[in-house]
Amino acid sequence: MKTLYLCYFGLREPLVQTQVLPYLRQLVGDGTHVSLLTFEPEMKRNWSRAQIEAEQSRLAGEGLHWHCLPYHKRPSLPATLYDVARGALLATRLVRRERVGVLHARGHVPALMGAIVKRLMGGRLVFDIRGFMPEEYTDAGVWPQNGYLYRGAKLVERYLMASSDAFVVLTEKAREILFPGCEATDGQGRPIEVIPCCVDPARFRAAEEASRDELRRELKLTNRRVFVYVGSFGGWYMTDEMTQFLALAHEQDPRTFALILTQSAPEPVRERLRGLGLGNDDFFVGRVAAADVPRYLKASDASISFIKACYSKLSSSPTKIAEYLASGLPVVCNTGVGDLDELLNTDRVGVIIRDFAPASYTQALRELDILSQDPALSARCRASAGERFNMETVGGYRYRRLYHRLLEENEYGPEAIRALHHE
Repeated sequence: MKTLYLCYFGLREPLVQTQVLPYLRQLVGDGTHVSLLTFEPEMKRNWSRAQIEAEQSRLAGEGLHWHCLPYHKRPSLPATLYDVARGALLATRLVRRERVGVLHARGHVPALMGAIVKRLMGGRLVFDIRGFMPEEYTDAGVWPQNGYLYRGAKLVERYLMASSDAFVVLTEKAREILFPGCEATDGQGRPIEVIPCCVDPARFRAAEEASRDELRRELKLTNRRVFVYVGSFGGWYMTDEMTQFLALAHEQDPRTFALILTQSAPEPVRERLRGLGLGNDDFFVGRVAAADVPRYLKASDASISFIKACYSKLSSSPTKIAEYLASGLPVVCNTGVGDLDELLNTDRVGVIIRDFAPASYTQALRELDILSQDPALSARCRASAGERFNMETVGGYRYRRLYHRLLEENEYGPEAIRALHHE
């Protein structure tokens, strides 16, 4: 089987390194011939021809055949449509040349490319729905509610849903919304898989082997109660609420240290924490190498993630939650995000806040203190991550299962795929 994976991100972006490539390696391990098309921001400045060829050679050694195009950002809609056209054109050439039978699209924009190629060349389209994209833009305040961009995106989304042959969603709630009453297949017999954002266990093995006390001494966190946050701020990531929570935790226990690992501009967050009464020795806000994140997590005591609870976030599976749990950390998060309510309540690996009031923060800290007294908590967090978010046994397994199910039907069978584009 040959698949072309369409991704509207650059190869070097953390999401591609920690999510896309590990999943594709799982497919390669199952015997699938995998080609990958990415869109590189500021390609001329960030990539030389020699660097591209070196990366292509390295990935080819893993069984991944990488192709790339420049990403265009402005003006937003024309730039995206231009990228869709160029992506569809290159994908058509690759499908013809490599006799690709499956187009796997990560998100709405790549799915539009895939739908165009499918219409021209045939094949099967996997719509990997990474979220409710039109609603995400309105919930984040990027598009006006019910404006022409939103309405146009919904029209395209309906076309993509009709054009696709199989679906991936991130949460059970998203499956219930998009395919009510359906489980393994939709009403037309098209396969559905729920595949949350998973983590590669190998990323955390080195940190697991390290001594937590040694890491804390190395990071100058000895005798501190460390709350960690990994990710962006702004949009639906609730800067004010998270910093308020951290300030209240510090007020209750001056040993509290706020460890914030973010690619967002750090100074506004630092100023916010100082304004709430934390000294410079009580927090770290900044960027660290992706390879070092597991070490910082291992040195922490608990984790937080406050995300705006809105319709689009019912489809969300925050990668940071899987990383926290894989590191043995309990999670403090708000209600209404994906499947997290069920996860934390069932597995007893964290605390859910119902609203963003000081009384709720105080209650959450009290519940967290009680939970943290359980000597089995860290092991339970890791077990939860292993059962729900393991890249190999959950993510990779379900992707492989989806491909096998896609080809089970006679019209999708191996002979039909091999005959595709036959000369």
